[in-house]
Amino acid sequence: MIVPLSMFSQTLQQDLDALLAAAFKPDQPGGALLVVEGGRVVYEKAVGVVNLELDEKLTPQTNFRMASVSKQFTAMAILLLEKEGKLSFDDPLTRFFPDFAPVGARITVGQLLTHSSGIRAYESVMPDDLQEQLSDAGVLALIKGIDNTYFEPGTAFRYSNSAYCLLALIVERTSGQSFPAYLRKRIFRPLGMKDTRVYEAGKRIKNRAYGYARDESGQLYFSDQSLTSATKGDGGVYTSLEDYLKWHLALQTNRLIDLEEALDKVNAPLPGNNGRYGAGWFFKKEDGLEMFHSGSTCGFSNMVIRIPEKGVMVAFFSNIAGNHEAFYPIFDRLRKAGILRSDIRAWHEATD
Repeated sequence: MIVPLSMFSQTLQQDLDALLAAAFKPDQPGGALLVVEGGRVVYEKAVGVVNLELDEKLTPQTNFRMASVSKQFTAMAILLLEKEGKLSFDDPLTRFFPDFAPVGARITVGQLLTHSSGIRAYESVMPDDLQEQLSDAGVLALIKGIDNTYFEPGTAFRYSNSAYCLLALIVERTSGQSFPAYLRKRIFRPLGMKDTRVYEAGKRIKNRAYGYARDESGQLYFSDQSLTSATKGDGGVYTSLEDYLKWHLALQTNRLIDLEEALDKVNAPLPGNNGRYGAGWFFKKEDGLEMFHSGSTCGFSNMVIRIPEKGVMVAFFSNIAGNHEAFYPIFDRLRKAGILRSDIRAWHEATD
């Protein structure tokens, strides 16, 4: 339910309408924006189509591929298993993957969660002749024999998709369920996120947007899948504004776990005194907890921001690759209105 305009500046609503209209055309791939303040939806709008072939309109119920925004769901699965005593943040990689190179004995679950493991990026060791999409198990196969890291584990920050692919496999080996099944049972169904899915080869995701990108001349072309679009732990979740709101409200009420307590327990500092990373989120606590993540893939661009003490959440999903700059004017307007605080650009750049 959207609150009356009297409680949310009509001028601000008109400005957001104008910014979305400037960023997206109604007959092209576009984007969706949700603004929650004080725990209530104050703005919700989608502009554009899910697929140029079908000319079906984007809506708040349309599923977008979350890319790295998926990491917060992977992290939550690990937090739930830790809460149940089934694993520890101090467990070494070799507990779950005994045939991992010796360096795995010095890499912990907590370091994987906080991008402080220094583990090799799978993107850097993918074979040039790779023809089939890579899976999480494929990521493990690529890196388990590499007995070195970018730095001594636990001593620095380097954003790592490899780490979150391994975390998805750890969820499977610890729970005895597939990663998609575990998320369905423990997160999506309990929270009523009925349309949220994890990518599974051969299974159709209903009511989803399809990804596009722009060529050098600015023309849009279909760009929905790549060789890395089948990994799950680092970017395989599809969700909508409607379902993501349910996720946010569950985090607000500690429905699954006390996330702020978890962030205090497992985190790592970011370079340049720019906050910390923990459990699937960039965050700061100087003026109250502020959380952020973005997601980028061959056909999608996403950003989410939360300020729990104010009941604020902003979600921006787009089915156009490399389109985060379309959000910046929206972010700046919400910041001017006092809804958002910190500049999120540096956080987004840290995911590259």
